[in-house]
Amino acid sequence: MPEIVATPRALKDLVERLTREPLLAVDLEADSLHNYQEKVCLIQISTPGESVIIDPLALPELSLLAPILADPAVRKIFHGADYDIRSLHRDFAIEVHNLFDTMIACQFLGEKEVGLAAVLLKRFGVELDKRYQKADWSKRPLSADMIEYAIRDTSLLIELYGQLADELRAKGRLAWVEEESRLLSGVRAGSREADTLLLRFKGAARMEPRTLAVLEELLRFRDALAREQDIPPFKVLGNDTLRQLAEKKPHRLTDLEGISGLSPKLYKRYGRSILAAAARGMAKPDDELPSYPRLQRFVKDRRKEEMMKRLKEWREAKAGELGIEAGLLVNNSMLEAVAEAACRGEDDAAVVPVMKKWQKEAFGNELLLFVKNQKARS
Repeated sequence: MPEIVATPRALKDLVERLTREPLLAVDLEADSLHNYQEKVCLIQISTPGESVIIDPLALPELSLLAPILADPAVRKIFHGADYDIRSLHRDFAIEVHNLFDTMIACQFLGEKEVGLAAVLLKRFGVELDKRYQKADWSKRPLSADMIEYAIRDTSLLIELYGQLADELRAKGRLAWVEEESRLLSGVRAGSREADTLLLRFKGAARMEPRTLAVLEELLRFRDALAREQDIPPFKVLGNDTLRQLAEKKPHRLTDLEGISGLSPKLYKRYGRSILAAAARGMAKPDDELPSYPRLQRFVKDRRKEEMMKRLKEWREAKAGELGIEAGLLVNNSMLEAVAEAACRGEDDAAVVPVMKKWQKEAFGNELLLFVKNQKARS
Protein backbone atom coordinates (compact mmCIF):
# COMPACT_ATOMS: atom_id res chain seq x y z
CA MET A 1 0.00 0.00 0.00
CA PRO A 2 1.52 3.36 -0.99
CA GLU A 3 2.03 6.11 1.56
CA ILE A 4 -0.80 8.65 1.68
CA VAL A 5 0.54 12.11 2.45
CA ALA A 6 -2.14 13.89 4.48
CA THR A 7 -0.25 16.14 6.91
CA PRO A 8 2.05 19.14 6.42
CA ARG A 9 4.90 17.24 8.09
CA ALA A 10 4.49 14.26 5.77
CA LEU A 11 4.40 16.61 2.77
CA LYS A 12 7.61 18.30 3.91
CA ASP A 13 9.33 14.93 4.29
CA LEU A 14 8.12 13.85 0.85
CA VAL A 15 9.37 17.01 -0.86
CA GLU A 16 12.77 16.56 0.77
CA ARG A 17 12.96 13.08 -0.76
CA LEU A 18 11.72 14.26 -4.15
CA THR A 19 14.39 16.95 -4.44
CA ARG A 20 16.98 14.17 -4.79
CA GLU A 21 15.17 12.59 -7.75
CA PRO A 22 15.85 13.45 -11.42
CA LEU A 23 12.58 11.90 -12.62
CA LEU A 24 9.04 12.14 -11.26
CA ALA A 25 5.93 10.50 -12.69
CA VAL A 26 2.80 12.50 -11.86
CA ASP A 27 -0.95 12.07 -12.24
CA LEU A 28 -4.04 13.37 -10.49
CA GLU A 29 -7.66 12.50 -9.84
CA ALA A 30 -10.46 15.08 -9.76
CA ASP A 31 -14.21 15.18 -9.17
CA SER A 32 -15.46 16.92 -12.31
CA LEU A 33 -18.26 14.40 -12.77
CA HIS A 34 -19.59 14.86 -9.26
CA ASN A 35 -19.31 18.49 -8.08
CA TYR A 36 -20.21 21.93 -9.42
CA GLN A 37 -16.72 23.34 -8.99
CA GLU A 38 -14.30 20.59 -9.90
CA LYS A 39 -11.15 20.23 -7.83
CA VAL A 40 -8.05 18.10 -7.58
CA CYS A 41 -8.68 15.33 -5.05
CA LEU A 42 -5.50 13.25 -5.30
CA ILE A 43 -2.00 13.73 -6.66
CA GLN A 44 -0.02 10.58 -7.38
CA ILE A 45 3.77 10.75 -7.65
CA SER A 46 6.19 7.95 -8.44
CA THR A 47 9.99 7.94 -8.41
CA PRO A 48 12.21 5.02 -9.43
CA GLY A 49 12.12 3.89 -5.78
CA GLU A 50 8.65 4.67 -4.42
CA SER A 51 5.07 5.68 -5.17
CA VAL A 52 3.03 7.99 -2.95
CA ILE A 53 -0.37 9.66 -2.95
CA ILE A 54 -0.89 13.25 -1.81
CA ASP A 55 -4.33 14.06 -0.41
CA PRO A 56 -4.97 17.77 -1.16
CA LEU A 57 -8.32 17.64 0.65
CA ALA A 58 -6.55 16.87 3.94
CA LEU A 59 -3.83 19.53 3.55
CA PRO A 60 -4.19 23.28 4.18
CA GLU A 61 -2.08 24.11 1.11
CA LEU A 62 0.48 22.61 -1.29
CA SER A 63 3.00 25.42 -1.66
CA LEU A 64 5.86 23.09 -0.64
CA LEU A 65 5.21 21.00 -3.74
CA ALA A 66 5.33 23.91 -6.19
CA PRO A 67 9.15 24.39 -6.38
CA ILE A 68 9.88 20.76 -7.21
CA LEU A 69 7.28 20.64 -9.99
CA ALA A 70 8.57 23.93 -11.40
CA ASP A 71 12.24 22.87 -11.18
CA PRO A 72 13.59 22.66 -14.76
CA ALA A 73 16.30 20.23 -13.59
CA VAL A 74 13.70 17.59 -12.69
CA ARG A 75 11.84 15.86 -15.49
CA LYS A 76 8.12 15.41 -14.82
CA ILE A 77 6.40 12.60 -16.69
CA PHE A 78 2.65 12.78 -17.32
CA HIS A 79 0.36 10.88 -19.66
CA GLY A 80 -2.18 13.17 -21.33
CA ALA A 81 -1.07 16.17 -19.28
CA ASP A 82 -3.41 18.87 -20.64
CA TYR A 83 -6.13 18.52 -17.98
CA ASP A 84 -3.60 17.94 -15.19
CA ILE A 85 -1.53 21.03 -16.02
CA ARG A 86 -4.64 23.22 -16.12
CA SER A 87 -5.99 21.78 -12.86
CA LEU A 88 -2.75 22.11 -10.88
CA HIS A 89 -2.43 25.75 -11.85
CA ARG A 90 -6.12 26.51 -11.26
CA ASP A 91 -6.27 24.96 -7.78
CA PHE A 92 -2.76 25.53 -6.42
CA ALA A 93 -0.97 28.00 -8.78
CA ILE A 94 1.47 25.16 -9.46
CA GLU A 95 3.45 25.30 -12.69
CA VAL A 96 5.12 22.28 -14.27
CA HIS A 97 8.40 22.71 -16.11
CA ASN A 98 10.51 20.10 -17.91
CA LEU A 99 7.35 18.18 -18.76
CA PHE A 100 7.40 15.00 -20.83
CA ASP A 101 4.00 13.77 -22.00
CA THR A 102 4.05 10.05 -22.78
CA MET A 103 0.77 10.29 -24.69
CA ILE A 104 2.32 12.79 -27.10
CA ALA A 105 5.32 10.47 -27.34
CA CYS A 106 3.05 7.59 -28.34
CA GLN A 107 1.42 9.78 -30.99
CA PHE A 108 4.78 10.70 -32.49
CA LEU A 109 5.71 7.02 -32.59
CA GLY A 110 2.59 6.33 -34.64
CA GLU A 111 0.76 4.32 -31.97
CA LYS A 112 -2.88 3.75 -32.90
CA GLU A 113 -4.17 3.64 -29.31
CA VAL A 114 -2.60 6.22 -27.03
CA GLY A 115 -4.80 6.06 -23.92
CA LEU A 116 -2.88 5.00 -20.81
CA ALA A 117 -4.87 1.80 -20.32
CA ALA A 118 -4.17 0.66 -23.89
CA VAL A 119 -0.49 1.60 -23.69
CA LEU A 120 0.13 -0.20 -20.38
CA LEU A 121 -1.69 -3.28 -21.61
CA LYS A 122 0.30 -3.41 -24.82
CA ARG A 123 3.73 -2.74 -23.32
CA PHE A 124 3.51 -4.28 -19.86
CA GLY A 125 0.51 -6.59 -19.95
CA VAL A 126 -1.03 -4.54 -17.13
CA GLU A 127 -4.78 -4.06 -17.23
CA LEU A 128 -6.21 -1.02 -15.43
CA ASP A 129 -9.49 -1.48 -13.58
CA LYS A 130 -11.97 0.76 -15.40
CA ARG A 131 -14.46 0.72 -12.50
CA TYR A 132 -12.89 3.81 -10.98
CA GLN A 133 -12.51 6.02 -14.06
CA LYS A 134 -15.67 7.89 -13.09
CA ALA A 135 -15.36 7.49 -9.31
CA ASP A 136 -16.05 10.36 -6.93
CA TRP A 137 -12.53 11.02 -5.69
CA SER A 138 -13.73 13.69 -3.25
CA LYS A 139 -15.27 11.02 -0.99
CA ARG A 140 -13.37 9.80 2.05
CA PRO A 141 -12.23 7.29 3.12
CA LEU A 142 -10.81 5.89 -0.11
CA SER A 143 -11.07 2.14 -0.53
CA ALA A 144 -7.96 0.01 -0.94
CA ASP A 145 -9.01 -0.75 -4.53
CA MET A 146 -9.32 2.97 -5.36
CA ILE A 147 -5.87 3.64 -3.93
CA GLU A 148 -4.42 0.76 -5.94
CA TYR A 149 -6.12 2.06 -9.10
CA ALA A 150 -4.80 5.59 -8.54
CA ILE A 151 -1.20 4.59 -7.98
CA ARG A 152 -1.04 2.30 -11.01
CA ASP A 153 -1.41 5.39 -13.20
CA THR A 154 2.11 6.50 -12.25
CA SER A 155 3.92 3.36 -11.07
CA LEU A 156 4.93 2.35 -14.61
CA LEU A 157 5.27 5.80 -16.18
CA ILE A 158 9.02 6.10 -15.56
CA GLU A 159 9.69 2.76 -17.20
CA LEU A 160 7.33 3.72 -20.03
CA TYR A 161 9.19 7.01 -20.43
CA GLY A 162 12.47 5.13 -20.78
CA GLN A 163 11.09 2.93 -23.54
CA LEU A 164 9.48 5.78 -25.43
CA ALA A 165 12.49 8.07 -25.15
CA ASP A 166 14.75 5.36 -26.60
CA GLU A 167 12.35 4.74 -29.50
CA LEU A 168 11.97 8.46 -30.19
CA ARG A 169 15.71 8.96 -30.07
CA ALA A 170 16.18 6.17 -32.60
CA LYS A 171 13.73 7.90 -34.96
CA GLY A 172 15.20 11.36 -34.34
CA ARG A 173 11.92 12.57 -32.79
CA LEU A 174 12.76 13.02 -29.11
CA ALA A 175 13.18 16.79 -29.55
CA TRP A 176 9.78 16.92 -31.28
CA VAL A 177 8.03 15.54 -28.20
CA GLU A 178 10.07 17.71 -25.85
CA GLU A 179 9.03 20.85 -27.75
CA GLU A 180 5.36 19.85 -27.79
CA SER A 181 5.53 19.03 -24.07
CA ARG A 182 7.14 22.39 -23.34
CA LEU A 183 4.30 24.18 -25.14
CA LEU A 184 1.76 22.06 -23.26
CA SER A 185 3.22 23.08 -19.91
CA GLY A 186 1.94 26.61 -20.53
CA VAL A 187 -1.77 25.80 -20.89
CA ARG A 188 -4.12 27.28 -18.30
CA ALA A 189 -7.72 26.63 -17.27
CA GLY A 190 -10.31 29.09 -18.51
CA SER A 191 -12.64 30.81 -16.10
CA ARG A 192 -15.98 29.14 -15.56
CA GLU A 193 -17.56 32.51 -14.97
CA ALA A 194 -19.01 34.12 -18.08
CA ASP A 195 -21.47 36.92 -18.72
CA THR A 196 -23.09 34.87 -21.46
CA LEU A 197 -23.34 31.13 -20.84
CA LEU A 198 -24.57 30.32 -24.34
CA LEU A 199 -21.11 31.03 -25.74
CA ARG A 200 -20.00 27.68 -24.31
CA PHE A 201 -23.07 25.78 -25.54
CA LYS A 202 -22.49 23.48 -28.51
CA GLY A 203 -24.90 24.29 -31.33
CA ALA A 204 -25.70 27.83 -30.16
CA ALA A 205 -24.05 29.31 -33.25
CA ARG A 206 -26.89 27.92 -35.39
CA MET A 207 -29.74 29.35 -33.28
CA GLU A 208 -31.70 32.49 -34.07
CA PRO A 209 -31.67 35.36 -31.50
CA ARG A 210 -34.99 34.62 -29.77
CA THR A 211 -34.03 30.99 -29.28
CA LEU A 212 -30.69 32.14 -27.89
CA ALA A 213 -32.48 34.38 -25.39
CA VAL A 214 -34.53 31.44 -24.12
CA LEU A 215 -31.44 29.20 -24.06
CA GLU A 216 -29.48 31.74 -22.03
CA GLU A 217 -32.21 31.94 -19.38
CA LEU A 218 -32.45 28.15 -19.23
CA LEU A 219 -28.68 27.90 -18.84
CA ARG A 220 -28.71 30.45 -16.01
CA PHE A 221 -31.50 28.54 -14.26
CA ARG A 222 -29.56 25.27 -14.59
CA ASP A 223 -26.29 26.81 -13.48
CA ALA A 224 -27.79 28.38 -10.37
CA LEU A 225 -29.43 25.09 -9.39
CA ALA A 226 -26.22 23.13 -9.99
CA ARG A 227 -24.24 25.58 -7.86
CA GLU A 228 -26.83 25.33 -5.07
CA GLN A 229 -26.78 21.52 -5.12
CA ASP A 230 -23.01 21.30 -5.75
CA ILE A 231 -23.36 19.04 -8.77
CA PRO A 232 -22.23 19.43 -12.38
CA PRO A 233 -24.82 21.29 -14.50
CA PHE A 234 -25.38 18.30 -16.79
CA LYS A 235 -26.73 16.38 -13.81
CA VAL A 236 -29.56 18.91 -13.48
CA LEU A 237 -30.62 18.90 -17.14
CA GLY A 238 -28.68 17.60 -20.13
CA ASN A 239 -27.62 19.81 -23.01
CA ASP A 240 -29.89 18.06 -25.52
CA THR A 241 -32.86 18.65 -23.21
CA LEU A 242 -32.00 22.35 -22.95
CA ARG A 243 -31.64 22.61 -26.72
CA GLN A 244 -35.11 21.11 -27.26
CA LEU A 245 -36.61 23.43 -24.64
CA ALA A 246 -35.00 26.50 -26.17
CA GLU A 247 -36.25 25.60 -29.63
CA LYS A 248 -39.78 24.75 -28.42
CA LYS A 249 -40.06 27.87 -26.21
CA PRO A 250 -42.68 26.34 -23.87
CA HIS A 251 -45.22 28.53 -22.10
CA ARG A 252 -47.57 25.82 -20.73
CA LEU A 253 -46.78 22.70 -18.73
CA THR A 254 -48.23 20.59 -21.52
CA ASP A 255 -45.57 22.02 -23.84
CA LEU A 256 -42.97 20.10 -21.82
CA GLU A 257 -44.41 16.76 -22.87
CA GLY A 258 -42.26 14.84 -25.33
CA ILE A 259 -39.00 16.58 -24.38
CA SER A 260 -36.38 13.83 -24.18
CA GLY A 261 -34.42 13.77 -20.96
CA LEU A 262 -37.23 15.43 -19.03
CA SER A 263 -38.45 12.54 -16.88
CA PRO A 264 -41.74 12.73 -14.92
CA LYS A 265 -39.66 13.38 -11.80
CA LEU A 266 -37.81 16.29 -13.41
CA TYR A 267 -41.03 17.53 -15.00
CA LYS A 268 -42.64 17.72 -11.56
CA ARG A 269 -39.57 19.20 -9.87
CA TYR A 270 -38.51 21.81 -12.43
CA GLY A 271 -41.48 22.28 -14.76
CA ARG A 272 -42.66 25.68 -13.53
CA SER A 273 -39.09 26.97 -13.18
CA ILE A 274 -38.38 25.95 -16.76
CA LEU A 275 -41.47 27.82 -17.94
CA ALA A 276 -40.42 30.89 -15.96
CA ALA A 277 -36.95 30.82 -17.54
CA ALA A 278 -38.43 30.44 -21.02
CA ALA A 279 -40.82 33.33 -20.31
CA ARG A 280 -37.91 35.59 -19.34
CA GLY A 281 -36.24 34.80 -22.62
CA MET A 282 -39.41 35.47 -24.59
CA ALA A 283 -39.92 38.79 -22.79
CA LYS A 284 -36.56 40.19 -23.87
CA PRO A 285 -36.97 43.25 -26.11
CA ASP A 286 -35.79 42.73 -29.67
CA ASP A 287 -32.95 45.20 -29.26
CA GLU A 288 -31.62 43.24 -26.24
CA LEU A 289 -31.60 39.79 -27.81
CA PRO A 290 -28.26 37.98 -27.62
CA SER A 291 -26.35 37.02 -30.71
CA TYR A 292 -23.62 34.47 -31.23
CA PRO A 293 -20.32 36.02 -32.39
CA ARG A 294 -19.83 35.26 -36.04
CA LEU A 295 -16.49 34.76 -37.63
CA GLN A 296 -15.79 37.20 -40.40
CA ARG A 297 -16.93 35.73 -43.66
CA PHE A 298 -14.33 35.88 -46.37
CA VAL A 299 -15.06 35.89 -50.06
CA LYS A 300 -14.02 32.55 -51.47
CA ASP A 301 -10.55 32.62 -52.95
CA ARG A 302 -10.21 29.87 -55.53
CA ARG A 303 -6.41 30.18 -55.55
CA LYS A 304 -6.26 29.72 -51.81
CA GLU A 305 -8.72 26.82 -51.89
CA GLU A 306 -6.63 25.08 -54.53
CA MET A 307 -3.45 25.71 -52.55
CA MET A 308 -5.10 24.29 -49.41
CA LYS A 309 -6.16 21.20 -51.34
CA ARG A 310 -2.62 20.61 -52.56
CA LEU A 311 -1.13 21.29 -49.12
CA LYS A 312 -3.46 18.74 -47.55
CA GLU A 313 -2.43 16.20 -50.17
CA TRP A 314 1.21 16.92 -49.36
CA ARG A 315 0.44 16.58 -45.62
CA GLU A 316 -1.26 13.21 -46.07
CA ALA A 317 1.69 11.88 -48.06
CA LYS A 318 4.24 13.19 -45.55
CA ALA A 319 2.28 11.85 -42.58
CA GLY A 320 2.08 8.44 -44.27
CA GLU A 321 5.82 8.52 -44.86
CA LEU A 322 6.50 9.31 -41.18
CA GLY A 323 3.80 6.97 -39.87
CA ILE A 324 1.96 9.56 -37.75
CA GLU A 325 -1.43 11.27 -37.87
CA ALA A 326 -1.70 14.07 -40.44
CA GLY A 327 -3.25 16.50 -37.94
CA LEU A 328 -0.36 15.92 -35.56
CA LEU A 329 2.17 16.65 -38.27
CA VAL A 330 0.59 19.97 -39.34
CA ASN A 331 -2.75 21.33 -38.17
CA ASN A 332 -5.20 23.10 -40.48
CA SER A 333 -4.46 26.50 -38.96
CA MET A 334 -0.86 26.27 -40.07
CA LEU A 335 -1.85 25.12 -43.54
CA GLU A 336 -4.25 28.08 -43.75
CA ALA A 337 -1.43 30.46 -42.82
CA VAL A 338 0.90 28.93 -45.40
CA ALA A 339 -1.75 29.05 -48.13
CA GLU A 340 -2.65 32.64 -47.25
CA ALA A 341 0.98 33.77 -47.40
CA ALA A 342 1.56 31.95 -50.69
CA CYS A 343 -1.49 33.48 -52.34
CA ARG A 344 -0.45 36.97 -51.20
CA GLY A 345 2.87 36.40 -52.93
CA GLU A 346 4.86 36.67 -49.71
CA ASP A 347 8.28 35.08 -49.50
CA ASP A 348 9.45 32.23 -47.27
CA ALA A 349 10.01 34.57 -44.33
CA ALA A 350 6.23 34.86 -43.89
CA VAL A 351 5.76 31.08 -43.74
CA VAL A 352 8.60 30.04 -41.46
CA PRO A 353 7.43 31.89 -38.28
CA VAL A 354 4.20 29.85 -38.08
CA MET A 355 6.18 26.60 -37.87
CA LYS A 356 7.46 25.01 -34.69
CA LYS A 357 11.16 24.30 -34.40
CA TRP A 358 10.73 20.56 -34.90
CA GLN A 359 8.57 21.17 -37.97
CA LYS A 360 11.21 23.42 -39.50
CA GLU A 361 13.85 20.76 -38.94
CA ALA A 362 11.71 17.81 -40.03
CA PHE A 363 10.16 19.17 -43.22
CA GLY A 364 10.47 22.96 -43.33
CA ASN A 365 12.58 23.19 -46.48
CA GLU A 366 10.54 20.49 -48.17
CA LEU A 367 7.30 22.35 -47.48
CA LEU A 368 8.70 25.67 -48.69
CA LEU A 369 9.95 24.03 -51.89
CA PHE A 370 6.54 22.41 -52.40
CA VAL A 371 4.78 25.77 -52.02
CA LYS A 372 7.26 27.42 -54.38
CA ASN A 373 6.61 24.76 -57.02
CA GLN A 374 2.83 25.09 -56.60
CA LYS A 375 3.04 28.86 -57.04
CA ALA A 376 5.10 28.38 -60.21
CA ARG A 377 2.44 26.06 -61.60
CA SER A 378 -0.48 28.41 -60.96
